Amino acid sequence: MTTATRVELAIGGMTCASCAARVERKLNKVDGVTATVNYATEKAQVSYPSRLSVSDLTAVVEAAGYSARLPEPETPDEPATLRKRLLTSAVLTVPLVALAMVPAWQFPGWAWAALVLAAPVVTWGAWPFHRAAAVNLRHATATMDTLISLGVVASVAWSLYALLAGGGHHHLYFEVAAAVATFILAGRYFETRAKRRAGAALRALMDLGAKDVTVLRDGEEHLVPVAGLHEGDFFLVRPGEKIATDGVVTEGGSAVDTSMLTGESVPVEVGPGDAVTGATVNVGGRLFVRATRVGDDTRLAQMARLVEAAQNGKAGAQRLADRVSAVFVPLVVLAALATLVVWLATGGAPDQAFTAAVAVLIIACPCALGLATPTALLVGTGRGAQLGILIKGPEVLESTRRADTVVLDKTGTVTTGRMTLVEGDGEALRLAGAVEAASEHPIGRAIAEAAKQRFGVLPAVTDFRSTPGVGVTGVVEGRTVSVGRAEGDAATTVGVTWDGEVRGRLVVADTIKPTSAQAVAELRELGLTPVLLTGDNAGAARAIAAEAGIDEVVAEVLPEEKVAVVKRLQAEGRVVAMVGDGVNDAAALAQADLGLAMGTGTDAAIEASDLTLVRGDLRVAADAIRLARRTLSTIKANLFWAFAYNVAALPLAALGLLDPMIAGAAMACSSAFVVSNSLRLRRFR
Repeated sequence: MTTATRVELAIGGMTCASCAARVERKLNKVDGVTATVNYATEKAQVSYPSRLSVSDLTAVVEAAGYSARLPEPETPDEPATLRKRLLTSAVLTVPLVALAMVPAWQFPGWAWAALVLAAPVVTWGAWPFHRAAAVNLRHATATMDTLISLGVVASVAWSLYALLAGGGHHHLYFEVAAAVATFILAGRYFETRAKRRAGAALRALMDLGAKDVTVLRDGEEHLVPVAGLHEGDFFLVRPGEKIATDGVVTEGGSAVDTSMLTGESVPVEVGPGDAVTGATVNVGGRLFVRATRVGDDTRLAQMARLVEAAQNGKAGAQRLADRVSAVFVPLVVLAALATLVVWLATGGAPDQAFTAAVAVLIIACPCALGLATPTALLVGTGRGAQLGILIKGPEVLESTRRADTVVLDKTGTVTTGRMTLVEGDGEALRLAGAVEAASEHPIGRAIAEAAKQRFGVLPAVTDFRSTPGVGVTGVVEGRTVSVGRAEGDAATTVGVTWDGEVRGRLVVADTIKPTSAQAVAELRELGLTPVLLTGDNAGAARAIAAEAGIDEVVAEVLPEEKVAVVKRLQAEGRVVAMVGDGVNDAAALAQADLGLAMGTGTDAAIEASDLTLVRGDLRVAADAIRLARRTLSTIKANLFWAFAYNVAALPLAALGLLDPMIAGAAMACSSAFVVSNSLRLRRFR
């Protein structure tokens, strides 16, 4: 079996969706290669067999008329160059259009002045279109640039003929050629700027990490670049500094601001034994941390990879648009020729026939189609990353729209996942806490922590013994204290005995998260029916469900049976979303139509999910579904208007009811509309 290697390539020279479709088609024709090319990000995700190399792939792209290289840091050259072309062209085009449109300003020989004004615009200004059209011609293909170049060249050629052959000043189209080139340059410039704004969230995410770290080696502090940090190293984080990498606090206590990664505005208290995430900010005291993940293994790096992978994917609707764009340009050229022939054949004036044909060429450019999906994905996934929501790919969006049932794992998802003392105090708690301080059992730890918080330093214990399934005993202050356990329906009741008598009762339970009830209500508002799924006993499950506002409960389920529950719901005709956080949830998350993993959970759960919720707050699940649905609706709106624009405008152009200048402006506006509509997702709350 041949092992496939994945690589990302930056593709240069693409100017529209047809270009992206062409590069993708060429790469996929190579045996063993699977490629996806994204016009908005100007990148290709390529999977290829070991017998090929990156240079083989770049050669394929270059043979198609484009450039390919491994990605490098972005430079501002492209917008700056476009801006220079645009400003120069606009300065020359404005007086040219005024001269052509206002007869009172037309002095003797004005047509030659129009030629002088137009020449730099239709040559140097429109050069990117002509160059791309020439490359396409060499490879017997056509793209949006072919249509623009044809329109500009045809307008100039007709005008030169009219000027040189018969002085037909009323049939000149210099201003049309210049205006079309300027409008399209304007659209390209604003499109490029908007695409960079759309991808700003991902770039900001990648730049979040700390640059330097104070490492403790041989008892001394050394300031080193983060790249020099190794797993297992101990490092110091002072107040106000970023935590260099993922790790575990070994000494000190503080509050950590996680808002950059999770969107959570309230700092999280941490102390010895607590996990911390790289790129978060220490806002309190000094922390000593042991590095557990470094480099590409950190949560920040994983988030960046997930977001970028999602932005480079394609929704089903976009694949349809790509197929349409690939054949659209040749059809438009034929439509323009047909328009010219029909006008002439039906007795129309040559200048009218020419005007209609050029308008068809210009108005039909499928630029907006190529931007419809990728710009919405760029903005939607980037905004999600800012809010602590990671969308794995565009195919996930459709699942969020169809889901009607949400299965919620109880422990760690709806509840805190930690046993907490909910009832009991006084001497019984103090003595029980002293004995349980020597225990490793979750119930014992909960009692010991509650006792320490209530009484501070606990008395010493001797002769400690633990009997599995029964409890613990020990001698505290000369008294033999026994702490025994008995399961209840909704919680664990612990009896505390000394001097042969039961002196008190303590109740310990896994408590519901403060935000879970609100989250369930929000999921219901989204049309989802919540189902609580747990391996706990039915009584405990029903108590938690009632508190969270969930009616349907499936309890006492073994980990391997969770998949069967999801399958049963799907067999009933339901489209199932599932939220979980543990290893035992991974298979069910993969089986569900939509899997949402709490980022506070295990790597296995996160890997199996479609959406990752970086924060351990169930409300983020509702936010994630809402954002995914909003992104999908934005994509569909973009595609609708991109198609509708072409369908409505083409007949007008063919009938001679659309001036080529207006067509150029309309085409630029259609791209601007699609991008600006996508940018509205940046305001999602």
